[in-house]
Amino acid sequence: MSARKRAMALAAAVVCGLALAASADGVAHAAPLKITEGWVAPGNWASIWLQKKDLARHFGQSYVFVPEHFVGTPPMVTALANNQISIANLAYSTLGIAIENAGLSDLRIVADEFQDGVDDYYSQEFMVLKDSPVHKVEDLKGKVVATNAEGSAVDVAMKAMLHKHGLEPNRDYTVVEAPFPAMRAMLAEKKVALIPAVLPFSYDPALRSIARDLFVQKQAIGVTDMILWEARKPFIDANRAALVDFFADTLRIVHWYEDPANHQAAMQILGDLVKRPPQIFDWAFTKRDVYHDPDMIPNLDALQKNVDMTVELGFVRSKFDVKKYTDLSIVEEAAKRLK
Repeated sequence: MSARKRAMALAAAVVCGLALAASADGVAHAAPLKITEGWVAPGNWASIWLQKKDLARHFGQSYVFVPEHFVGTPPMVTALANNQISIANLAYSTLGIAIENAGLSDLRIVADEFQDGVDDYYSQEFMVLKDSPVHKVEDLKGKVVATNAEGSAVDVAMKAMLHKHGLEPNRDYTVVEAPFPAMRAMLAEKKVALIPAVLPFSYDPALRSIARDLFVQKQAIGVTDMILWEARKPFIDANRAALVDFFADTLRIVHWYEDPANHQAAMQILGDLVKRPPQIFDWAFTKRDVYHDPDMIPNLDALQKNVDMTVELGFVRSKFDVKKYTDLSIVEEAAKRLK
């Protein structure tokens, strides 16, 4: 072999070796999956996840987590449809809108956020003034009531209760929309006769000094799977291994927050999040809070009833089987890692 041919062969071998090394290095150091999750209320798992990322063993390796705040769940449906977020926190009321009305047939429930009215855990309150003449639901006839947004989980529950007592919106009462922080002032100024008082606002001492419960959500619609985690099937199928890592880390973080030994530290995190004294969150992750399943498994039987109700009240076009749109295999596999 000539010197020229030997040189060409050596160069080819070097190039081949470099290519193989680059390929091996690319596998070892592939860019982590970006998981963007939408959330609405302070205290949602996504809102306080990063504060305990020290427990996330795979963070920065197989995935990175990016929480994104939304003012409500309807815009989250749009973001999910446009692949702007990977995971959404949708209410039972928005789930049907996403699947039936928006046509997201590839949507899958992958985990649970929280449930209302489970055993002796907290149930959403609907309040009137202490000196209000409204003492039963029927007394709301002709009155103005507040809601946060048309078709929200809170809105649907309120209207379901009034419907049970023969009252229909526009015909028997008027509904006005307002943000949750404004509810107490609207009630105090008698602009509305009824408000939904959601956590953490329902524990505001100033509100409790002037208001009383007319009913709670459990009385209206029973146990409610309020908020669930949803992702689209193509994203799940393409990223299953990284998602199992993410959910294993998420469950580890959830267990930390739910451990009574960490209660004071959890209160401080929530206080820092909303820039309020941590003492106002003394109820968080206790029986005075909504129910958080420790393995993030939804109550599909309750959810089916909740979704059917949205159809009966006219918010969603038709009924559907929630199990058809559920894939709990990832969170279940993640839970096995922690046992």
